[in-house]
This record gives sequence, structure tokens and C-alpha cells, in this order.
Amino acid sequence: MFISTDHGIRIQDIKAIDAESKLIGLATPFMVVLSKHNIERVVMNDFNGLEKCNKATKEAILDFSYNLSLGNMDAAFKAIKLIQSAGVWQSLARMCVKTRRLDVASVCLGHMGDAKAARALRLAVADASLPIEAKIAVLAIQLNMLDEAEQLYMQCERYDLLNKFYQSRNRMDEALKVAESNDRIHLKNTEHMYAQMLEQNGNLREAVYRYERANTHVQEIPRMLVEQPDQLEVYMSTTTEPELLKWWGQYIESQGDLNGALRTYAKAGDIYNQVRTLCFMEEEGRATELTRANTDKAAFYHMARHYETLNNIKQSVEFFKKANAYSNAVRLCKENNMGEELWSIALVAGRQEKLECARYFEEVGDAEKAIMCYHRAGMFHKALDLAFKFEQFDVLQQVAVSLDWNSDPALIKKCADFFVANEQYDKAVDLLAVGKHYIDAINICLSHNVQLTEDLVEKLTPEKEAVDETTKNKILESLAESLMIQGHYQLATKKFTQAGDRVRAMKALLKSGDTDKIIFFAGVSRQREIYIMAANYLQSLDWQNKPEVLRNIITFYSKGKAQDLLANFYVACAQIEIDEFQNYEKAYGALTEASRCLTKIPNASVQHEKASEVVKKRMVAIKRFIDIRRLFERGDIDNAITQSRQFLVAGGPDLEESVRRGDVYALMIHHYVKNQEFLEAKQVLTELRQVLSSSGNVPITYYVNKELIEALAAGLGTTVGILIPSSSKLRSSVSQDQGEGEIEEEVN
Repeated sequence: MFISTDHGIRIQDIKAIDAESKLIGLATPFMVVLSKHNIERVVMNDFNGLEKCNKATKEAILDFSYNLSLGNMDAAFKAIKLIQSAGVWQSLARMCVKTRRLDVASVCLGHMGDAKAARALRLAVADASLPIEAKIAVLAIQLNMLDEAEQLYMQCERYDLLNKFYQSRNRMDEALKVAESNDRIHLKNTEHMYAQMLEQNGNLREAVYRYERANTHVQEIPRMLVEQPDQLEVYMSTTTEPELLKWWGQYIESQGDLNGALRTYAKAGDIYNQVRTLCFMEEEGRATELTRANTDKAAFYHMARHYETLNNIKQSVEFFKKANAYSNAVRLCKENNMGEELWSIALVAGRQEKLECARYFEEVGDAEKAIMCYHRAGMFHKALDLAFKFEQFDVLQQVAVSLDWNSDPALIKKCADFFVANEQYDKAVDLLAVGKHYIDAINICLSHNVQLTEDLVEKLTPEKEAVDETTKNKILESLAESLMIQGHYQLATKKFTQAGDRVRAMKALLKSGDTDKIIFFAGVSRQREIYIMAANYLQSLDWQNKPEVLRNIITFYSKGKAQDLLANFYVACAQIEIDEFQNYEKAYGALTEASRCLTKIPNASVQHEKASEVVKKRMVAIKRFIDIRRLFERGDIDNAITQSRQFLVAGGPDLEESVRRGDVYALMIHHYVKNQEFLEAKQVLTELRQVLSSSGNVPITYYVNKELIEALAAGLGTTVGILIPSSSKLRSSVSQDQGEGEIEEEVN
């Protein structure tokens, strides 16, 4: 340590001594230590190797160490720059291993003149993947500080570098132990290096074991033992490695031992070399049997070539086919006019071989096979030309099926024209659809009544990026119109929608009559015209008994801002309530809604204003009738009768548009019968009959029910037939309920 007034105590280095020893003095470069039995001088770490340096060197090293402990590198280098001794610089470099100052170490190595060490350190420092301990270890190795290097590699856990370090020192057992425990990625490489060392040392048995462990024995063991034939033979007799056995078989075959080679090849499972050896031994029968029993293509090929040399063409072609050597098989078939064999090859061979077969069949005049071969080889033009030339129409159909949108448009058109000429319109349409000739296909469907099925419609629908948007919409509209003609309304709706024409889509959907889809489509379209169309359609349904339909009608007219149409609908509702149910309260409510709708119309026309006045007038009449009925219900009879008479007179001929006169008369008749005033009731009934006779053929039971008529007849002590002349008839429903003769009233 250094002690100064400016910097206090600065620890430079720590040197351990025995627990029983004591430091008793210091005389640079030594420390004086008292041990058990004597006094010893221990060299300070900074002066290792410099025990006998002169005073100037000693002071320079002390100044260097002092400034180094302060981190003042400029002063540290200045203190030692005049030192010329390589030994001193080496000692300083070794000191840098302990102080971990690689920058100082570079300077020291430069002064030492050790270019190799300086280069190694520079490369290590530049390697960003190395931790600082690994870089210092490189410096330690260059300074022959091997123990320190080993410890540094362990500290940074760079076991791969530690493994290489052990290998470089021929400490293979330790290297192998490190590889097995911490560096398994380099285990096989370490085994191989170990084997090489053992081989160099002459320990072949252990080297064989290590090469096998390294999985490099297939190449290395034959090389190593080739000069030791006895050991090589012993090893080969025990191994089951196919590659080694194959090499051994070739080796002993080269020595002339064919039977031994054959046995070795069999042991290795090498079919090709067995067949080759048997053919060389002229044992074709065994070779053929062995080849047929296996699937080795190399063996098939060898047998084919062997039979070709023996001029056994049939066997040669067979084995060439099994070896997938179709070009050779085609060559032999053509040379020997083996047409049937050539056709079977053409069915499975590659494109080039198919073309060779096609040319051959074309030359010999077998048009059908030539066309099929050209077709399978992808030469559609050539195949179709031959088909038209030789009128091979059955084959033509097979060729046409394989055409797609990438095919030549002229080729597709030619085939389609052929199908049309032969009245095979569905095939023509399919072909044009596949070839993306959409308009032509649609025109054929219309002109020749080809049914547009769902699958065909999808084929005739252009893909997203196949054509521009305008063309696509035009095609879709044309397709939808064709579907409308054929009555496929829902498909037409889909195509009109895809074309962006939702109004025409709704018109098509309305023709389909699918109420659920109409409601759904109107809801998602959100267009005024579509809302109105949907509401108009729903009015044609039995909305009186289907509340959901009624709600949708009102909703769609409201969303379509068609207040005039909604008002008309409410008026119709009011009339139905009167005609079918005599429910004037609900009718009044419906007319109230109609009036409210008419007031919402912006910039109302004269026609709308007149309609509003008519509605209000009807509301007034209905309101008065409701009030009269309430007078009857409260028992204000005289007032009610008076009001009824006044109402019938004041209403004039227009009263029937708002309140049915028959309902007013029926109300009075009901009251009189209820109060047993039968004569008065009969008088009112007579008045009603006179009104009905003047207005047309309306049955009296349209206003007065059967039970009321029967009660009146009973009160008068007469029969219904006398009360109502036989020339008049009640509705058939009356006679059915009575079980007596059919009584209807007919007013002439």
C-alpha cells in the first residue's frame, strides 16, 4: 500500500502469508516475514523477477505502481518510459494480469517486442463477445501464466475456451471432463481431438473407441488401420456399420475376393453392390431375384443396363421403368417398336418423356394416344389441333376439362365453340367460366336455357382483382338479370348486392317472397327507397294478425321518411278496425297517428293538406259516434237516441266514409231490444233495411248479428222468417249456426 498526505492510504496489492507468520519489516523489493523457525524475505508482487534491479529501476517501478493505484495513467507511463530492460517490461506485463489493466499490458508487450502476444491481445480486446476475464486469460497465456489463465476461464464460465486451453496443453482428460459437464456442444469434437492424440501416441485401440464416440469412425478408422490389415480385418468382422462394411466390401473386392465381398455387402444390406457383383460373376438369375425382392433403384438401373448389353430388351425396359429411368425405357421402346410398353410409360413418365412418346405415336399414326400424351405434357394447342384434325371428339372433351384461366384465350374459345356446335352447352359454359369469359358464358345460358346453378353462378362471379371494378359490376349485373329471368331471385339478389345495386337487389328479393330475408335486407341496407319497398311488400301480408309485421311496416315507413305512406297505412288500419271489428276506438287511434304523420311532412303540398282535412273530418265523426255509444253505456238513453238521429241526418251522404250508418242503427236496435222496447226496435230495423236496399246488396246481418235478430223476433212473438221476408237472406254463417234452413237477406 501507499500512504500520502494528499491521497491517504491506497492499497496497491494484497499478498497472503501464513497465519503463523508475521510481517516485521519492509525493504523494497522485499517484505521481511517472521515465521516459526526463521526470518524470510518475500519478494513483492510488483518485483517478481526484478529482485536484483538497480535503484533507478526500483524507484521507477514504485512510482509506476503508485500512480497506477491512483488511476493516473499518464504519470504511471512517464515513470517507466525510460526503462529499457525487457525483463522489467515482462514483469510489468505479468503485473497487469493481476491488476487487470489490459491497456497497460499492450504498452508492456510493445516494449517487450512480442508481436505475437500483442496481436493476440489486440484481437481479444476487439472481440465484444468475450468477457473481461477471458481477455485477461489470453494475456496470461501469452505470458505463460497458465494457472492464472485457467482460473480466469473458470471465473467467467467460458468452458468452451477452457476446453480449448486444456486441449492445447494436451490435458485431454480434463478437457473431456469439461466437455461432458459444461461444454457438451463440443463433446464430439473433444473426443475426436482426443482420438487424434491417442493415434499419434500409438494407442490405436483407445483411438478406435474415441473415434466411435466422436462419430467420425467411418472415415477415420479405415484411414488409421489401413496399414494394419490384421487389426482392420478384426475390426470389420465385429462392426455393423453399413458404411464401413460397404467400404470393406469394396476393399476386399479390389483384392479379388468376390465371395467375401458379396457376404460383406449382404451384411451391410447393400443391394446395389450385391447385384453388381453377381452380374460380374455372371449369376443373372440370382441378381434378378435379389433385385425384384427389393426396391433399390440403383440395382434396378444396373440390371436394366446389364440386360441391355445382353440384348434382352423386354427385361431391360421393365427394370428401367422400376428405376424411374423413363428416358432410357422410351429410347428402347422406340428403337424396338414396343408401342404398348411405350404407352404405359407415357402415363407415368415426366414431361419430356411424354413429349417423346407423343411424337412417336404421331409418327406411327396413333392419333388418340398422341393427343393424350401431348395433353399430359401440357401442350394443349398441339393436342387440340390433332383432336380437331382427326375428329377425336371424345379425347377433345378430356383435354378441354383441364383448361383453366391461365390457358390461351383463343384455345378456350375454340373449345367452347366446339361444345356449342355439338349442343353441349353446359360444358361450353363451364369452360368459358373457368377461362373467365363471363359475358360469353352468361349469353349462352340465356340463349340456350342453361340453368344457372349456385356452383355455376360462383364460377361466373369475377374474383376481386381479376378485372376492374366497372367491368366486374357490369358482369354481376348481367348475371343477376339472367338469374331473374330464370326465376332464381335470391341468387339474383346476392349478385345485385355484390354489384352495389341494392335497389334492384331488393326488387329481386321481393319477387322471392322470403319475408324474413326482406326484413333483414331492408334493415342492413338503410336506404329510403328500400325501406319503402319493404314496407309496401309487408302490407300485402296478414299484418292484422302478425304484430311483428305491423311493427316493421311502421318502422320502415318511419326510417324511409315516408310520412304520407305511413299516414295512408294508418288510415287503412282504421278502416279495417271499423269494417271487421267495429272497433271505433282503435280506428280513432289509427287516424290520430295518420294525422300526426301528415303534420310531419315538410313543405306539404295541397294534396297533403286536403288529405289532412279529410282525416280530421273522419276523426270528428268517429269521435262523435264514440261519444254517442258512451251515452248509451251511461244510461242517458233519450239523449243518446236524439244524438243518434241527429248524427244520421247531419252526416249526410259522406257519413259512410267515416262511420257506417248500419252501426248507428245497430246501436239503437241493440238498446231497444235490451230494454224490451221491441216495437221501437222493429221500427229502427225497418229503417235500416230501407237504407241497405238503397245502397246495394248488403246483408242486414253485416250490421245486426243473428242473436239480436232472434231476440227481437221472440220479443215480437213472431219468427225470423216473418220479421225478415223470405226473399231476403241472412249470411250462410247464420244458417250454419242455426241448424235450420238457410236464411239470407238479399236487398235488390
